[in-house]
Amino acid sequence: MTHPEKAKSLFEEGYNCAQAVVGAFEEEIGLSHEAAMRLASSFGGGIGGMRSVCGTVSGMMMVAGLLYGYGAPDDRAGKIAHYARVRELADAFRAEHGSIICAELLGLGEKPKPRDPEERTPAYYKKRPCADMTADAAQILDDYIAAHPVKKA
Repeated sequence: MTHPEKAKSLFEEGYNCAQAVVGAFEEEIGLSHEAAMRLASSFGGGIGGMRSVCGTVSGMMMVAGLLYGYGAPDDRAGKIAHYARVRELADAFRAEHGSIICAELLGLGEKPKPRDPEERTPAYYKKRPCADMTADAAQILDDYIAAHPVKKA
């Protein structure tokens, strides 16, 4: 199964959007399934249902950080390079979907009230583009990784 297929499948199983993207790359980032799901669990629904940054984008950035991120507080060059990488990935998602903000992607207007997760029903999936967005985010990561192979330590 490809990363985009796995991300979409995880979302359709009931995982949130961030979990779906991170879970699609759990082998590459060296996390167990449980650790990957816990790491990303706070970011669904635009961070805890607050409809802020889209969870698929947050998931993308978590994977990018684990694959390419810097770890030392004095690694200024690493920080600059990684922030540029994050912006490039966000720009790729924005080019595809017009925004990286959950409320805008779902057409919820400005400043929607935070919401609890909805029951996953056929009607939920019919009105939400999230499953396809998880696949798109995974594809953006695949394309980035293909163009910028991860250096093994």
